[in-house]
Amino acid sequence: MKTFKELAHAWLEDKRKYVKPSTIGTYALQMNKHILPAFGDHESVSENDVQAFILDKLHSGMNIKSVRDIVVTTKSIVYFREKQLGLPHVGMRLVYPTHAMKQDRVSTLSRQQQKVITDYVIANFTFRNLGLLICLNTGLRIGELCALRWSDIDVKEGVIRVQRTIQRVPSVDRDLRLKGTKLMETDPKTINSVRDIPFGGKLAQQLRKLNHIVCPEYYVLTNEPKPTEPRVYRTYYNALIEQLGLPHLKFHGLRHTFATRCIEVGCDYKTVSALLGHADISTTLNLYVHPDMDQKRRCVEKMNKELR
Repeated sequence: MKTFKELAHAWLEDKRKYVKPSTIGTYALQMNKHILPAFGDHESVSENDVQAFILDKLHSGMNIKSVRDIVVTTKSIVYFREKQLGLPHVGMRLVYPTHAMKQDRVSTLSRQQQKVITDYVIANFTFRNLGLLICLNTGLRIGELCALRWSDIDVKEGVIRVQRTIQRVPSVDRDLRLKGTKLMETDPKTINSVRDIPFGGKLAQQLRKLNHIVCPEYYVLTNEPKPTEPRVYRTYYNALIEQLGLPHLKFHGLRHTFATRCIEVGCDYKTVSALLGHADISTTLNLYVHPDMDQKRRCVEKMNKELR
């Protein structure tokens, strides 16, 4: 009987026909760094094996999203094995510790903290700083922001069109062996990620000033023909947050902040989901809708007022 390693490579070769090269690179990295060291010599992988793998990875400090992604790949290989060998499919009921899920939650900026960043960007204009204002007002992912060109911004209509993303991904050769990494500009994360996002307010004021003096094909963050990559921009963002004396917040927290502000002013969840480019509204509810104490107080105060 074939080992799990042999079946995993057959699965990856099959996947190559259906997914983007960047996705193949991600799968190859997951397999070589995590899945095969754990299961490569096994003939089969059981629910107990995967459950123990989850707990081990979380205990080692890996965040729950990364663990979930690796487990999804592992389960896909297991299902592929069952199909190849004509075995009945056996589902896995896996459990993730609740404390790990709480730790993985991304924080958001308060309104005052958001104002600090906005005021700084307006008073200290650079194209890199402009990117922060764009994210706070549109919820773009960092890869989408790095791939944004001036031609994607329609100042007249007040719309940003998300059409691509940039990411550094593992590179594989023809034999599916890892060969370092490369920067790739690809289609956005999912078909729902291709979207139009309206903008206004201070962001619109800034973009109107630049509309007639920028080259449409240049990237917004660099105002040059060459883009910056996400990890470089993330480093710049982290340094700026520290400079401004704000609590450390992951860059993705700007996206969460945008979603939170939308919910606070009464936007319906379906619209927020569309703005964020989610395929399923449950993603928005599970990952982005976390009312803080001020929101809870306003909700209770509103209820009490209605009951008078």
